[in-house]
Amino acid sequence: MILSAHPKNISFLFLFCILLGTSCRSKKDLVNTTQKKTPTSVQEFIENSDVFKNSFTGFALYDPKKEKMLYQHDSDKYFTPASNTKIFTLYTALEILGDSIPALKYVIKNDSLIFWGTADPSFLNPQTPDNQSIINFFKNRKEKLFFASTNFQDKRFGAGWAWDDFGYGYQSEKSPFPIHGNLVRFQSQLDGNGIDIFPKPFESLVFYNPQIGGNSTHFQRKEFENIFEYNQLQPTNKNYKKDIPFHYSDEFFAELMSLILEKDVEILPIEMTIPKNAKTIYSLSVDQIYEPLMQESDNFMAEQILLACSNEVFDTMNTRKIIRFFTKEYLKESPDRPLWRDGSGLSRYNLFTPRTMVFLLNKIYDKIPEERIFRIFPTGKKEGTMKNWYAPYIHAKTGTLSNKHCLSGYITTRKGKTLLFSFMHNNYITSSSPLKEEMQKILHFIHMKY
Repeated sequence: MILSAHPKNISFLFLFCILLGTSCRSKKDLVNTTQKKTPTSVQEFIENSDVFKNSFTGFALYDPKKEKMLYQHDSDKYFTPASNTKIFTLYTALEILGDSIPALKYVIKNDSLIFWGTADPSFLNPQTPDNQSIINFFKNRKEKLFFASTNFQDKRFGAGWAWDDFGYGYQSEKSPFPIHGNLVRFQSQLDGNGIDIFPKPFESLVFYNPQIGGNSTHFQRKEFENIFEYNQLQPTNKNYKKDIPFHYSDEFFAELMSLILEKDVEILPIEMTIPKNAKTIYSLSVDQIYEPLMQESDNFMAEQILLACSNEVFDTMNTRKIIRFFTKEYLKESPDRPLWRDGSGLSRYNLFTPRTMVFLLNKIYDKIPEERIFRIFPTGKKEGTMKNWYAPYIHAKTGTLSNKHCLSGYITTRKGKTLLFSFMHNNYITSSSPLKEEMQKILHFIHMKY
């Protein structure tokens, strides 16, 4: 049928053409919107990220040479930092401690040697180099040994910690004179036919309990006792290893020291503060502590280092006191007031902003040489918590709690610059892997562009 040139027919054709054109344009627009263009700036990467839209994300990128913030995204907002808190602890130690960690303080009174702990986490710690200097010091003394702990004015756990996590290796109790990392290690034997227990004195404190359920090997501890229970000594895999904190008390410490030294160590029966003429014994160089602190994200070392700083300033160990002092004396120029509660980041009370993290990284950058920073911080694809992620041009501290992941540190660029950055993500409901993959793309872009 051929349409005539009747006015109605002309109107129909006109309308048909308009609808046809609109339909074609809609399909074309749909194709264009589904083909996202490659981001050409850090801003486009972050603000257009579908991954970051599922979390609260903050970011700051800073050039220390130009003293200029290159890009910020919600960098003034507060985030739970998790183990990024250890950057605060590291900077505190860099400002307060010297080249070596104080191991103990002591005085001689007649035929007695009275000693105080200084929170040194390295004594017989399997995470640090073997150091027999403290043992040799005590063994070579002829005086009676008395331990005093009046300088420890803290609690076994930090503010905001999960107190029912007492049996997990990442939450050792704080103490004035740590020993063995305040842990007991249960590890499969080399032939896979049994379990070795370290340190050896704890073997007598391990008991079989058939009521512990499950088919796999399991060890646990009673909260306020050093009684360890297990369901089987035949490991279910040849690489079995479990660390359980022991419950600290001065009396238990004295018992352990007596066994180690093969001579009596007693508790000083009176309260005695550290006198001014007390002498100090030192143990490891500080970097032998700082490296496992940052690379392995060792919570115990973080807490003890902060206590060691407190003891250095006040002759008493108190986390809250040293944080208050250090914030007032060293962080008063911070762009935002840090809400800082512990040394490790286990506390969910901690709240920092990305631009404050960058401020702190810059303080460290001004304080010590770049080479030393890169040796202490984890390096991408090489060490600790970053060995499976990022690239060797990233030197940064990770921080992870449930639904929280942060990454703050240093990035070297293709043009030879060193830039400071802080990524902070909170309140996502996926795993952290998508966030890491997205950050990896952005950090690579920064490495190539700058």
